[in-house]
Amino acid sequence: MAAGQSQSRSPFAAVNGDLVSPLTMVLVRHGVTDMTETHALSGSGEVGPPLNSNGRIQAAKAADAVYRIGRRTWEQVPHVSRVIASPMVRTQETGAAIGRRIGAHVETEPRVREIHFGDWEGLTGAEIADRDGDALHRWRFGEISAPAGESIPEVGARFDDFLMEAAAEHARRCAEGDDQARAWAVASHAVAIKSAVGVSLAMPTTHWGQIWPSPASLTMLRLHVHADGTISERHVLCVGSPTD
Repeated sequence: MAAGQSQSRSPFAAVNGDLVSPLTMVLVRHGVTDMTETHALSGSGEVGPPLNSNGRIQAAKAADAVYRIGRRTWEQVPHVSRVIASPMVRTQETGAAIGRRIGAHVETEPRVREIHFGDWEGLTGAEIADRDGDALHRWRFGEISAPAGESIPEVGARFDDFLMEAAAEHARRCAEGDDQARAWAVASHAVAIKSAVGVSLAMPTTHWGQIWPSPASLTMLRLHVHADGTISERHVLCVGSPTD
């Protein structure tokens, strides 16, 4: 089935009459870095670290998995035609691997960056507990921001702003005579991806910590979009699907 055929509209959408074809966002967590493997917090306060050798292998496998969407897997989803990545080195490298595989350049989007860990950057959970007691748990449940950093709900808000803008852009393209289903890949991060899922499922922030996308995994959101660019419904197709 070619992209944009009758796969496009959902029979379950609350309002079907003014819907354009859907937009699927394929959220790809970056491959591992040295800090991932030591469980040190690595947020958006630093542009590094880069992928390590294992991470580069994972990114290549993730790129292959993205390429297979609409071809050998997820046949109801169109081929991924666009790659967007956060500004961090590890996501730029992961996005570049995807871009090479599908033949697209990488666009940089700051709103899908990882949470800013502030003063906790580079620390492990045990080191934070020694320093700040139960603050990490309160942060994990969305109650507080990291010291000099962000809260998880703040990440969800900025990522959701990006999703809504993406839906509006997709609707404009449809209105201009190119009404077809699309799939775009987004190279992002663990907290950012779980926040996008939490918002999309209308989950309380206290539960977002129970979502955990593994490195180089795929999380897929299908957005059903009104002709005016607003989102009618969000379907979570998968969370943390492995690519190795």
